[in-house]
Amino acid sequence: MTPKEPAESVDNSEAAAAAAGGGGSPAGRPLDGVRVVDITSTLMGPYCTLLLAQWGADVIKVEPPAGDVVRYIADTRGNGMGPAFLNTNRGKRSVALDLKAPGAAPVLAALVDSADVLVHNLRPAAARRLALTAESALERNPRLVHCAFRGFAAGGPDSDRPAYDDVIQAAGGVAALQGGDGGAEYVRQAAADKTVGIYGAAAVLAALHGRQASGRGRAVEVPMLETMASFTLLEQQGGRVFDPPTGPTGYARTSSPHRRPCRTKDGHLAVMIYTDAQWRSFFAAIGRPALADDPRFRTITERTEHIDTLYSMVNAELLLRTTAEWQAEFDARDIPATRVNTLDDLFTDPHLSATGFFERTEHPTEGPLLLGRPPVRMTEPAVGASPREDEGPLRPAPHLGEHTREVLAELGLPGAEAAALFDNGTAREPIDATAAA
Repeated sequence: MTPKEPAESVDNSEAAAAAAGGGGSPAGRPLDGVRVVDITSTLMGPYCTLLLAQWGADVIKVEPPAGDVVRYIADTRGNGMGPAFLNTNRGKRSVALDLKAPGAAPVLAALVDSADVLVHNLRPAAARRLALTAESALERNPRLVHCAFRGFAAGGPDSDRPAYDDVIQAAGGVAALQGGDGGAEYVRQAAADKTVGIYGAAAVLAALHGRQASGRGRAVEVPMLETMASFTLLEQQGGRVFDPPTGPTGYARTSSPHRRPCRTKDGHLAVMIYTDAQWRSFFAAIGRPALADDPRFRTITERTEHIDTLYSMVNAELLLRTTAEWQAEFDARDIPATRVNTLDDLFTDPHLSATGFFERTEHPTEGPLLLGRPPVRMTEPAVGASPREDEGPLRPAPHLGEHTREVLAELGLPGAEAAALFDNGTAREPIDATAAA
């Protein structure tokens, strides 16, 4: 296959509309017409491209012949359609391609030519080997937004090292902050992967906006360590914002050992008393209004210095009433407070139920699914329209290689050449092709 010459302008609106999977209003989603070639795996990159798919992009997920490893997390059915994959890869089309095979190079080049956005999490050496560096890709397609996720930014001694979420939580200060008192603990979810994925999606959107004015794409590098260091230090840098430092790092309020959901007479309640007015109201609620004029508690600066004393007081006071009594008290005083939900509680939370957060869908092969809707709403609602009407359902998460043949045809690959790619193992589609129809 001979890759086409890079076009002056790439218009994928027709392909994206065909890939949208139904639903939605005539206004469509804001990224309708944008094609994203996604060469990522695990959670960070796929979460980025999930967000882009939710906002309307046609995301082509390029997977190795064995598939994204996330397919097999808790894959009790043994078909590569585990729950994390079903959640993270909605709205995408899957192309299974052995990028190391000689026959893959022209297909990969054609994908780059067709794309508005290329997202990958390849290590630098692999990107060079596949001609997927920013320099190579933008030379082929000058309008391309090239987004490369990597563990550590270019130019440093760790720039070629591999990285996963746990490694970056440790390197970026998250684990030490979470452990406290000289210990170290991971946040009990893939916090770095998901946070960096959001940064990547935001950067892609900014680059697409810039392309509207300049007509040219750009290279976007999203390094995990630098992203999480920035994220962590935002409110934790303390006196080291100044040079020379005027004090230690850390934010006393969030680091207090007393900062935790409070025990009540019959359970737990999370309460966040923050402003001057909220503290005055709380002191009145516990029958100690004079504390509002205590020199230790009058301003946020003074309260932060004595936060352990304050939080110990809050913990002691909440033990005196039930959760319901305190919730009513805080609601009446406009102080933020809520019960503590478990993961299972989220599925029956009254607010999430009322706002339609969970959506029941039917997967063609996996049956009924219960999935969270996109949390960010972007609509052009007509008068009286429901805020959800403009969204429409996303296409279901794909089987490995489900759309390989379809995408090869869109790239203009002749049938005989496509057949050769399948025959020699460079490309693949589902073993049972009808299962993914």
